[in-house]
Amino acid sequence: MSPATDFEEIVRTLQLTVFPWDAERSLEFALFRTYAVPSISRLLAATGEFSNNPRKRYDDTELLLAEPLEHGMDSQRGREAIARINTMHGRYSIKNDDFLYVLSTFVFEPIRWLERFGWRVLTNHEKQAWFNFYLAMGQRMKIQNLPESMDAFEQFNLAYEAKHFVYAESNHLIASKTKELFLGFYLPRGLFWLGSPFVNVLMDGRLQEAVGFKKPPKLCSVLLLSLLKARKLVMKGLPKRRKPSLLTTRKRPSYPMGYAIRDLGTGVK
Repeated sequence: MSPATDFEEIVRTLQLTVFPWDAERSLEFALFRTYAVPSISRLLAATGEFSNNPRKRYDDTELLLAEPLEHGMDSQRGREAIARINTMHGRYSIKNDDFLYVLSTFVFEPIRWLERFGWRVLTNHEKQAWFNFYLAMGQRMKIQNLPESMDAFEQFNLAYEAKHFVYAESNHLIASKTKELFLGFYLPRGLFWLGSPFVNVLMDGRLQEAVGFKKPPKLCSVLLLSLLKARKLVMKGLPKRRKPSLLTTRKRPSYPMGYAIRDLGTGVK
């Protein structure tokens, strides 16, 4: 398949069949990076979604991105999901560079995660398809000044972080609410204190400082990174997955009876 014309099918296969767990974790930590930017975190804090119902906010984000991924951007469901995203964003004054940065994290954080923890890295062919997929998403979201190359986009990503990763109380609030949500996937609330440092292990120092998280103890780093390295080795030897792990069919507490795309996100009556 060609990364220029078949990028949707390539990314769909990579994200849902080849690397479903890694893709989901890497995109979760991509969201953490966006919370290190005060202009983004202040807007998220102002909506009240993270304080009132962080699980719904997580589910809405994942589902709105999953619909065009699973069904195609130009399918009926894909178009409806992207239109819903655009409607939500249109209610706020958001800088174009903030849009560009969020999009860049969806491109580069999965690539970087797989370089560290994946059972294999993406090929250049796959990386180009990944870039083309999100470039097409950006075009449909009407983001301006989209880069023409992956190298240019990565330079933008790095320069943006160097300039805009600054601590703010809203950064800490949104990142803390999100951390509690993720810990709740694996631990009872009474053990969040135990799991919290392990989440910080997966953040670089600049990100930790910008969201007000402490540097984790060395023992936590050694333990978690060793486990992820062991997982990498185990995954290499296992039979490869053949069926996709669909995100839209997963049971979710936010929508026990199922969902309609029009009901996802903020501003729903």
